[in-house]
Amino acid sequence: MNRPAIWSEQKEILFEDNHLLVLNKTAGTLVQGDETGDEPLSSKAAEYLRLKYKKPGNAFVGVCHRLDRPVTGVVVLAKTSKALSRLNEMFRDNYMHKTYWALVGKAPQQPEGTLVHWLVKDPMRNVTKAYPQKHTQGQRAELHYKVLAQVGHRYLIEVNPITGRPHQIRVQLSTGLGTPITGDVKYGAMAPLPDLSIALHARRLRFKHPVTQQEMDIAAPLPEAEAWNPVRELVMA
Repeated sequence: MNRPAIWSEQKEILFEDNHLLVLNKTAGTLVQGDETGDEPLSSKAAEYLRLKYKKPGNAFVGVCHRLDRPVTGVVVLAKTSKALSRLNEMFRDNYMHKTYWALVGKAPQQPEGTLVHWLVKDPMRNVTKAYPQKHTQGQRAELHYKVLAQVGHRYLIEVNPITGRPHQIRVQLSTGLGTPITGDVKYGAMAPLPDLSIALHARRLRFKHPVTQQEMDIAAPLPEAEAWNPVRELVMA
């Protein structure tokens, strides 16, 4: 398989040093391999490192968090086992401050608020159901949201998840707010987007570098999909 020797440092690569590789994931890309056998971001990253640094063997790439396949935005990968171990602890202990942007088709009744649900995942169907009350088989999920603007016939919502559960933002916005994410037919959207992405973007990740302790604040440019054009114009204004 032919691949470019390196990714564009103005596009895919948001940050790189001896310990971290932070990428802007495109829609349709897996972060880690699954039963489909499709090449994941982690494998592409390992090949990038092998070629860039002329490594004779495989390059180490550690996955510490994931984004759903149709979701875009910031993904941080570890280049060393020390960084991976510390990043895993930071995600587990909620020391990672995550900001997502979502486009929805109608405004929530309240422009700002907190959602708490208990989520139960059905692994056979790969869907998650949200319950408003404690569920014996559920995991507690919490997020804050705020409507930032109306853009065209859609609304831009900023989401700060406190917990990190499978499909959390997608199911909580749909069930808790009655506002499915644009293109997310799995959770109630009326129609898919042309590229089969959903309008959910991991916009920003703020954290302390796991080795240097430097304050990191990494933002991912918006995807090139047409659905994001009104937001892009708003951001550039």
